[in-house]
Amino acid sequence: MVKAVCVLKGDAAVTGVVHLEQEGDGPTKIKGEITGLKPGQHGFHIHEFGDNTNGCISAGAHFNPHKKEHGAPTDEERHIGDLGNVQADASGKATFELADSLVSLTGSLSVIGRSIVVHADPDDLGKGGHELSKTTGNAGARSACGVIGVSN
Repeated sequence: MVKAVCVLKGDAAVTGVVHLEQEGDGPTKIKGEITGLKPGQHGFHIHEFGDNTNGCISAGAHFNPHKKEHGAPTDEERHIGDLGNVQADASGKATFELADSLVSLTGSLSVIGRSIVVHADPDDLGKGGHELSKTTGNAGARSACGVIGVSN
């Protein structure tokens, strides 16, 4: 079992913790809680760099080593980092649990050392028709981010 954790911090009141764990070659379980969001859906992605020196912008683009177009977590055509949306309730809290078969905590495509970013707006999953749909899901500004690190 490999475990990782990501502590999210944003410019405003957005904070959270995301836990990742993977057993062997199985899917990676991703669960967490983010607070301080506006109610509704928010894009949720793994970005290519574990660099937050210039805020969340330093995290780079979505983790996409296979050079695919942006998509939903269930799409064949998607970035490894495309995790869809998290849903914030009326108080601004998003609690979520998902499993993803492309995200790995081991090997050459491990996401450990990369960043998780939660965005201000919903991810249109590459289907919105906006010029940014096929690259970012048009998910808007980066509300909070953190580096994925090894956990005990």
